[in-house]
Amino acid sequence: MTVPGGRWIQHWDPEDETFWKETGERVARRNLFFSVLSEHIGFSVWTLWSVLVLFMGPEYGLTPADKFLLTSVVTLVGAVVRVPYTFAVAVFGGRNWTVVSAGLLLVPTVAAFMVMEPGTSYSTFLLVGLLAGVGGGNFASSMTNINAFFPLRKKGWALGLNAGGGNIGVPVIQLTALAIIGASGGPRVLLGIYIPLILVAAVLAACFMDNLASVKNDTGAAKDAARDAHTWIMAVLYIGTFGSFIGYSFAFGQVLQTQFGRTPLQAAYLTFIGPLLGSLIRPLGGRLADRYGGARITLWNFVAMAAATAVLVAASMAGSLGLFVAVFVVLFVLSGLGNGSTFKMIPGIFQNKALARGLTGEAAMAHGRRLSGASMGLIGAVGALGGVAINLAFRQSFLSLGSGTGAFVAFLAYYAVCFAVTWAVYLRRPAARTPDGPSGPAEPKARPSYAEV
Repeated sequence: MTVPGGRWIQHWDPEDETFWKETGERVARRNLFFSVLSEHIGFSVWTLWSVLVLFMGPEYGLTPADKFLLTSVVTLVGAVVRVPYTFAVAVFGGRNWTVVSAGLLLVPTVAAFMVMEPGTSYSTFLLVGLLAGVGGGNFASSMTNINAFFPLRKKGWALGLNAGGGNIGVPVIQLTALAIIGASGGPRVLLGIYIPLILVAAVLAACFMDNLASVKNDTGAAKDAARDAHTWIMAVLYIGTFGSFIGYSFAFGQVLQTQFGRTPLQAAYLTFIGPLLGSLIRPLGGRLADRYGGARITLWNFVAMAAATAVLVAASMAGSLGLFVAVFVVLFVLSGLGNGSTFKMIPGIFQNKALARGLTGEAAMAHGRRLSGASMGLIGAVGALGGVAINLAFRQSFLSLGSGTGAFVAFLAYYAVCFAVTWAVYLRRPAARTPDGPSGPAEPKARPSYAEV
């Protein structure tokens, strides 16, 4: 049974080559485009406070620790709401929920517009920051929705493009803030720009997106995904990639101001570069994972992230602003690349498990889609908590050491753990063959190893 109203597609089989070429690809790309637009605005609203704190000078009476706590609260709410947002797609339909979730972005934006001035209490800023967290949920519902539209062989590219287009909302709002600060404008100018954009995104989603009737409310899928160890293993890896991206996006400007004494305008000139490049490269991470295997790309990406972080420790200790900024931008790029490769792994892992159970053909594809769609919300939520941890780590590091060096040492250790987990779980074991089914021998083709997911 589907919710009345809206644009519902009753039959959807992207794995059928004929269907995909004649009908599916065109419809899927159209939904992808408007999904990216809505998610893009959602990311902008979610990371709004990473920009607003740059406007908040001494007259606001906030310490650096207060600002790190404020951005941590925003990140936390964005992580938590990803779970219900994931399952809202199945309850209301992907198109219908995109309209609703886009419209909800008006609440934190209008609220911030009303309270953004010196003299507002810190508790009020915290409350309004909590509201901005809803922007983080758009990612989960968007990824779950788009996952259902594309065939397995195209998921790395599609999910990477969807997520990358959304992630670009971070540098776009930072660039917009840079222009406003440079023109001596205030934070309400920035907020005033985004209010009509939210309305446009909601209207376009209503006019041009579709719901898939095949994506039904399945609470069993959520329970099965939560019980599967791979959901939580991938969540650990996603903390290292997306958690790094969103955490650094919130914290970078504050670190430049607090540790290197940059003014808001000077910080704004630098903060957008990393998130922009990290967003643009995310589809490439998915594409490389499609070709070479997500586990392989993810493994070596963590090696590179650890190496970059080691250089950041040295730059932080030496007080070298040029080296610090350059390597931080590299770390953003690597986090974006890893975002694409880790999310590509998820559908492949559950497809692999379906084959291991003896399922074949459409039955295996349906099983993989069912569990991968449910797990994405959980993985995305836990991964976003990495952003909370990063901001809290910076807060504690500045309180204890007066710099971010201690936080970077902790991040380096975490990337080492992610490397070890990726190798041990997804690359150490050899490829297995599909077990014999009840009605005959196994198919001659070997089941894909986890290295190929």
